[in-house]
Amino acid sequence: MTDAPSDPRTGRSSSVARLRAAGCVFAEDEARLIEEEASSEAQLDALLRRREAGEPLEQILGWVDFRGLRVRVAPGVFVPRVRTGFVVDAALSLLEGCAPGTTVLDLCCGSGAIGRALAGERSDLRLLAADVSSAAVACARTNLDGFGEVFEGDLFSALLAGERGRIDVVVVNAPYVPTETIALMPPEARLHEPAASLDGGSDGLELHRRIARESRNWLSAGGAVVIESGREQAPVSAAAFAASGFSTRILEDDDRDATVVVARLPRTTRL
Repeated sequence: MTDAPSDPRTGRSSSVARLRAAGCVFAEDEARLIEEEASSEAQLDALLRRREAGEPLEQILGWVDFRGLRVRVAPGVFVPRVRTGFVVDAALSLLEGCAPGTTVLDLCCGSGAIGRALAGERSDLRLLAADVSSAAVACARTNLDGFGEVFEGDLFSALLAGERGRIDVVVVNAPYVPTETIALMPPEARLHEPAASLDGGSDGLELHRRIARESRNWLSAGGAVVIESGREQAPVSAAAFAASGFSTRILEDDDRDATVVVARLPRTTRL
């Protein structure tokens, strides 16, 4: 829909006025995207009402821009953040010089955004993805169609037994928000995204510890895990991997307010 109604006093789209009144900081940009998505006045009004009620813009549009890719998202699926692109960067650095067919697992994949971004940069990868949420798996299968296989289940138990010892790099954006701080998160996330994708338990790192314990059974010798973490929690996450026999590094990107832990098994093969 290109000709949205405007306010005759200002010449600006009435969509912008509505979104500003609702407290949207980037009202002009959001109004443009919503107007482009709507095919009728009635649909435009319905979409604006959803945004006024606080629903994330990405869920309303049905997609998010992630590293220049239009990644499908849906209600009940975590919306990937800009900071998660740092996981992709760290993984690509590990994958430099790796042979075609190197196996990468996007664990706790959500929409599959990390895996899709990696496939866009390295089309020669063998890509797997897994999530415990059926809604996330459905979304990831759309985004990764033609790029990789998506499995449903709890962490590594989602995979076929034959994958044990064959995975070279695991990329992860598992929840790391402590339970008691969920209430402090913006309403868009707290009220509209699945709690399981945000709540990491008492200190935020319950899944990180499980992944540290379980991943070495699935990784190839020299394999690595790249996992997003909070800046304050990263040393604790790294210690969990170190306790399972990994060497670890903590990487930070101030521009994206991003922190990742890179954990690696002893190098004896490809990576």
